[in-house]
Amino acid sequence: MSEYYNANKTRGIYDPKAGESFKLSRSKIDLFIQCPRCFYYDRRLGIGRPPGFPFSLNSAVDYLLKLEFDIFRAHGAKHPLIEKYGVDATPAPHKDLDKWRTNFTGIQFLHPATNFLITGAIDDLWINSKGEYIIVDYKATSKAEEINELDKDWQDGYKRQMEIYQWLFRQNGYRVSDTGYFVYCNGDKDKKAFDAKLEFNITLIAYKGNDSWVEKTIIEAHKCLNTDKIPEAKPDCDYCNYISAINGKNQ
Repeated sequence: MSEYYNANKTRGIYDPKAGESFKLSRSKIDLFIQCPRCFYYDRRLGIGRPPGFPFSLNSAVDYLLKLEFDIFRAHGAKHPLIEKYGVDATPAPHKDLDKWRTNFTGIQFLHPATNFLITGAIDDLWINSKGEYIIVDYKATSKAEEINELDKDWQDGYKRQMEIYQWLFRQNGYRVSDTGYFVYCNGDKDKKAFDAKLEFNITLIAYKGNDSWVEKTIIEAHKCLNTDKIPEAKPDCDYCNYISAINGKNQ
């Protein structure tokens, strides 16, 4: 744990007096929305939330989906899932696609008002008959119920993720469809045996994004980092509540 915090103290810390641009990822913007106090500790003071465990199976699903959609991309053809749902789209070829998919690079935009270099790494990019790019995100889980919509509170973060990607592409001058798609892979636990394989039920969920909040949020995050006052803890932040509980017991 100490190695994580020590590394964090020397990387990605915001200095209000620095003149160079400051890289701010899509996930850090979402952290600001979740809890400005945790965001301030992370980006200004170098004290991040404890890291979660890596989801290796999810990463494997993402990787295999990219390979699969890339086969159809190379042939300029629709994937069967796109055909099944009757979506006006084909996987989009682009010289920068690999870069846009790469963590810590992604698609970038230097926000003039804050000098923040906003970044986000997409999973996939499709294009419709109007020449509009469609942002696509892969999700993997294993739930008892069939997943056909994003109707849970914790899925709001998925929606914001989509909207930041749409905003980034628009800031780079691309025509972007308001409607993005989630390729949702739900692991099937009803099989009689494992048989050395995990099967998924895959649904395609359309989501009409609205990125009007992004600009305002970036400016608010910039204002947050430029103050010397630590923000108040959010009442529903589990991390802040845990620290408060520990401090209370130690008094």
